[in-house]
Amino acid sequence: MAGITKSFENEKSAPKVDSDVSRSSSDTLAGAARPDKGAIPTYSRLTGDRLIWAITASASCGFGLFGYDQGVMSGIISAPQFFRVLPTLNPEVSGAYQASVLQAFIVAIYEIGCLAGAIFALCYGDRLGRRKMMFTGAAIMCIGVILQITTMKDHSAFAQFTIGRIVTGLGNGMNTATIPTWHAETAKAHNRGLLICIEASMISTGTAISYWIDLGFSYIDNSVSWRTPIGLQMVFAVGLVVSVAFLPESPRWLLANGQQEEGQNVIAALEPALIESELVVSQTKVIVDSLEGSVQPRKKDVLNNGPTQHLRRALLGASSQIMQQIGGCNAVIYFAPVIFQQNLHLSRELSLILGGVNVTVYALSSGIAFYTIERVGRRILFLVGSAGQALSMLIIMAFLIPGNDNLIKGSVFGIFLYLAFFGFTWLQLPWIYPAEVNPLATRTNANALSTICNWLFNFAVVMWTPPMLTAINWGTFLFFGVLNVLFIPFIWIFYPETAGRTLEEIDCIFARAYVEKQSYVKVAAEMPRLTDQEIENEWRRLGLTGEVEGPRGLEDPRNLPSVV
Repeated sequence: MAGITKSFENEKSAPKVDSDVSRSSSDTLAGAARPDKGAIPTYSRLTGDRLIWAITASASCGFGLFGYDQGVMSGIISAPQFFRVLPTLNPEVSGAYQASVLQAFIVAIYEIGCLAGAIFALCYGDRLGRRKMMFTGAAIMCIGVILQITTMKDHSAFAQFTIGRIVTGLGNGMNTATIPTWHAETAKAHNRGLLICIEASMISTGTAISYWIDLGFSYIDNSVSWRTPIGLQMVFAVGLVVSVAFLPESPRWLLANGQQEEGQNVIAALEPALIESELVVSQTKVIVDSLEGSVQPRKKDVLNNGPTQHLRRALLGASSQIMQQIGGCNAVIYFAPVIFQQNLHLSRELSLILGGVNVTVYALSSGIAFYTIERVGRRILFLVGSAGQALSMLIIMAFLIPGNDNLIKGSVFGIFLYLAFFGFTWLQLPWIYPAEVNPLATRTNANALSTICNWLFNFAVVMWTPPMLTAINWGTFLFFGVLNVLFIPFIWIFYPETAGRTLEEIDCIFARAYVEKQSYVKVAAEMPRLTDQEIENEWRRLGLTGEVEGPRGLEDPRNLPSVV
């Protein structure tokens, strides 16, 4: 880091470079245009809000792919056409319990690939950068899809399809560990939550698309019925590759890696402003000062539980991902058609139709979060979501207990209600909260840790669910309902509100609570909004100067890209 400040000072005094001078390697693929003197930089002719929305669209494409992957196997895993190529998944061949375990395995093994991808991002994310990681992840997903759709009967079909699922998951894990960080570091603080919320809501849209595509192709009585829906994942992957190629790298990552000129280009394009403007020069200096004031991050820094509270904050972010999974979301998303068909005794066609309607409600409900995420805040939405999901699971259980087919159909309402609550609460929040609650020094590693927890518990839930449904039926929903009830006191006691706060204010909340031995939740509720000068004064009062990242040093931090 020692050379960054010197580089910045040299940059200010150096003459401006003509437009035909080659740029740094970081934007070799990007559509960046080095401006003439007195012009604003552009990326694919976009600047300001248009550029930020293009980044949001690219991030949303990546999470739409994530959602499509989550849903596509739901209508395939019990399809007769699929059983012809992988007969061991057929209950009539392997028996009900063994088939349910194998079905769970071939669905859940994808999460192991995702886990490996998240670990790869943890180890190499800062070295490769955000764009290269996403580009590589999407390309790897395409390879995995090709392996799946070329699976042939009696040619090690189960092994090939399983490997394809793992490879696809590897790419998705890299993407989901990287996209929220890239998005947060190029967004502006005043609408950061909204933009990441839109990105995360694309999970539900992708899931809904996959359900309806599964239904449409289910009427084809050959392997096209499942090869095509799986193959269509590549549409999203190619969209991500193409869009990332023409959009900028995170300015924070560029400056941290000595790419001064390109970092300033990105900041200027995001504002938009001239590179020579006071705003761009000031923002660049703030980021550089922040990097200079921080110790070079190490993996073990996440374990620091001193005044900066790295460990507590990492655990808060990771716990949100764990609770999202053990709350039962993917038990419903992955296996809704199976539940309708096997547990509710509905026809396969009606099960697929109800599954499509269910995830459409899910996708529509996710739009509610666009209006509530900043107005209502994170804590209230966490609590409302937990209560609603608990109620929904108990409704499903109550209708399944009697064993009467007419009453059993009432549990469909509980399944619909569950995804409606999940769609505007727990769907988005675990992707927003870790990015906000973790400090700059550990953000990449802590976010990757959160994503690792997501995939690890995702695998566990998806692996457990079919055998649980076979063995204990309605007890499965009682289990998830009780867990959701337990989330409520945990969130009430441990989760401070972060909505409307700059990242530096969140640092102050944790530091003040630690030093003064107060509740983090209470400090967050009572501490007024702070200016940059007040933040600096607070750090001095707490004796923490140099412990955290340092103030932005600008008059209105909420109008700045969230790169610090």
